[in-house]
Amino acid sequence: MVKKATVKKMGLFARMAEFFKNNTTIFVIGLLLASFSVYLFISFCSFFTSGGADQDIIDPVSTAVEGVKNSGGLGGAKIANFLVNDCFGWASVLVVPLLMLVALRIMNLYGSNILKWFISLTFGMIWGSMFFAFLLNDLYVGFASPGGAHGVLIVQWLGLHIGTGGLFLLLLISFLLFMVYLTRSTIEWLRKVLSFEYVRRWMKSRSVDKKDGVADEVSPADDGNDEEEEEAEGDDNEDEDDEEEEAEEAANEIDLDIDGNGDEDGDDDGGDDSEDKGDEMEIEIADDDEELARKFDEITGAKKPEDVVLDVESGAKDDTGGNMNRPINPRDELSYYKPPTVDLLDKYESGAARSIDMVEQNVKKDEIVRVLRDFDIEISSIKATVGPTITLYEITPAPGVRISKIRNLEDDIAMSLSALCIRIIAPIPGKGTIGIEVPNANKQIVPMSSLLNSRKFKETDMALPLALGKTISNEVFMVDMAKMPHLLVAGATGMGKSVGLNAIITSLLYKMHPAYLKFVMVDPKMVELSLYSVIEKHFLAKLDGEDEPIITDVTKVVRTLKSLCTEMDNRYRLLQAAMVRSVKEYNEKFLNKELLPTKGHRFMPYIVVIIDEYGDLMMTAGKEVELPIARIAQKARAVGIHMIIATQRPTTNIITGTIKANFPARMAFRVISPIDSRTILERTGANQLQGRGDMLFLAGNDPVRVQCALVETKEVERVCAHIAKQQGYSSAYILPEPDEVSSEGGAVSSMRGDAQSVGRLDELFVEAARTVVMHQQGSTSLLQRKFNIGFNRAGRIMDQLCQTGIVGEQDGSKPRQVLCSDEADLEFRLKTILQKD
Repeated sequence: MVKKATVKKMGLFARMAEFFKNNTTIFVIGLLLASFSVYLFISFCSFFTSGGADQDIIDPVSTAVEGVKNSGGLGGAKIANFLVNDCFGWASVLVVPLLMLVALRIMNLYGSNILKWFISLTFGMIWGSMFFAFLLNDLYVGFASPGGAHGVLIVQWLGLHIGTGGLFLLLLISFLLFMVYLTRSTIEWLRKVLSFEYVRRWMKSRSVDKKDGVADEVSPADDGNDEEEEEAEGDDNEDEDDEEEEAEEAANEIDLDIDGNGDEDGDDDGGDDSEDKGDEMEIEIADDDEELARKFDEITGAKKPEDVVLDVESGAKDDTGGNMNRPINPRDELSYYKPPTVDLLDKYESGAARSIDMVEQNVKKDEIVRVLRDFDIEISSIKATVGPTITLYEITPAPGVRISKIRNLEDDIAMSLSALCIRIIAPIPGKGTIGIEVPNANKQIVPMSSLLNSRKFKETDMALPLALGKTISNEVFMVDMAKMPHLLVAGATGMGKSVGLNAIITSLLYKMHPAYLKFVMVDPKMVELSLYSVIEKHFLAKLDGEDEPIITDVTKVVRTLKSLCTEMDNRYRLLQAAMVRSVKEYNEKFLNKELLPTKGHRFMPYIVVIIDEYGDLMMTAGKEVELPIARIAQKARAVGIHMIIATQRPTTNIITGTIKANFPARMAFRVISPIDSRTILERTGANQLQGRGDMLFLAGNDPVRVQCALVETKEVERVCAHIAKQQGYSSAYILPEPDEVSSEGGAVSSMRGDAQSVGRLDELFVEAARTVVMHQQGSTSLLQRKFNIGFNRAGRIMDQLCQTGIVGEQDGSKPRQVLCSDEADLEFRLKTILQKD
């Protein structure tokens, strides 16, 4: 009987939970809460205007219900009186915006940080109650208590223990701490106040005015000029009260021209003539050194022309302690650049807001338990974690149950659940449970906008953040490209690779300024990455003289990769000269002017190389492509060059051992066979994914299952159009010329050899090549047996196969590696070889 009652009770709670998770129910609750906040606002307004006349009616012992002046009626008068007089006083009105914000958030109409607003408004009510009670408790006489019962009691208790001075200090410190919580600029303001910086400036300006015979007076003409300057320069209103920035701007407006004789004159673009509004105005500074020094002091407050030293060799000004010592800002050239906004991306609210089907979850739980019991496997507990695409059921087996017994039941559980395929994780890393991943009946879309609008993405301190999707627990999944440092993306056709690349690129476009990031894009298919060509002058890098920013011609890939190797070597020389170990440390020293451009130093943006369909490059160019990629992958991390390669052919001849060793981070979408999964992840699992963006991300010991965010073509077009319409650089980021490039170009040079020609090829060359590729064995003895020839002739044919790029170099006694993946690849190479003289 007890067991049945427990089941009924749990069913009731489940139904209640499902009821409150219904979207319609939540919206109705939010609408009622918003209506109540409006009613409360009306009641407060009426209470402060006519509350005195209602005091007799709202008295608890009064029975009168007529004659209420409050617009909210008797109920509104009582609620307002309770909150003001019995709670937080005048600060109780902050309840109204708090309730309204919560209501808008519940109705999904407002995306603000509710927790921060809740803390701010709650603090405002408590602190305001204490402040009004402390300040006005003995002065105010009326029906509405300034601090309320709460403020009066707290102030009386604190006054008894710490006195009036301590209470005042407590209120001041708590307010300052709250302002520090709201904005970090409060700390800088406090530093200036505590260091008496404002006082020293005021005293210095007073001494200068007295010296000139002018005390505390400002010319009306000067006021007008200042306003015109501010309008012409478009300064923000927030900077008008900052005296230090105004002095620096004025100093920057002076153009000192120092000739060889020491004569100095300058022009102030701010102007002197207030009658010609909108025209360029000038102030002539007298040649007299003393007057020039005085006027310079008036504007800057400290520096004199003698303090500005012109470096004749470098042509740069060295201002000891002035503006020239401020750190360099790489954004200055594109200071008006605005990153894309989230509203350019689709929301997919209807798909993302689906409620969890509790009935489906409970049915699958019971089915899993039943199947395990049919095979004499008892479990202690089972719980479910619902994700966008799959649900993870964590089971705890009973003592004595072997994990292998559960792992072998994968097909039986899939059949009982009528699922296409399931994935068993036995055991879950770091837990004492076994995971069974089951596809959801109603799969949800993960919109890219939900990731970019998340607090995790906005507040990240990653150098190159990639927002890829959501995990099984519906958490935003992010990784740092700078720490991976290179990424291999693989999966079958149509499983989501291109969408994954778009998600990677979109994340970087939303987070990075063009001064800090450049892309090198290789797209042999010509259609996947062509959308990004419009942002050439903002984010793309290319070789000088190239017309297309997206590399689609295979013969140009090798030259570009060798150019990146040259860029890598140049950056390492700069790091060596600067005595630093990473591009991050180098850029910090350069921006702080510890490294000078006159000595060859420059700011180094991150370079992300994206190669789509790497398998096509391997088929056409082979080692010519693999060798520079491997070299970049091995060395380029420290200098800020990172690579992402994608392929739909995750075979061993495409993803070779060299590539796998230098690309530790893997992003695997669904593949056809377990062999392909092992090629990508060193384990099975990718063959059991659901497709449509379902992926496994490996950046350590264990892969993480993630539902990739959806970024459609129209969204990419809107984002790129937003960037392209803004001011860009004069050209794309120019890569250096490669050190060694064959005049014949890319793949052709590797197929011909140095001195090999068609006339000197052996008669059995073509047949031998087909035999070697068919058997995938570069063995001289194989040619001896198949063609009944001697060792010397077989060795010469094998050398010719090596020179033409069909087999690799000799590695001791081991057979040579066959570089052609299949017969189609071989026929392409043979056609190219036989066409050359």
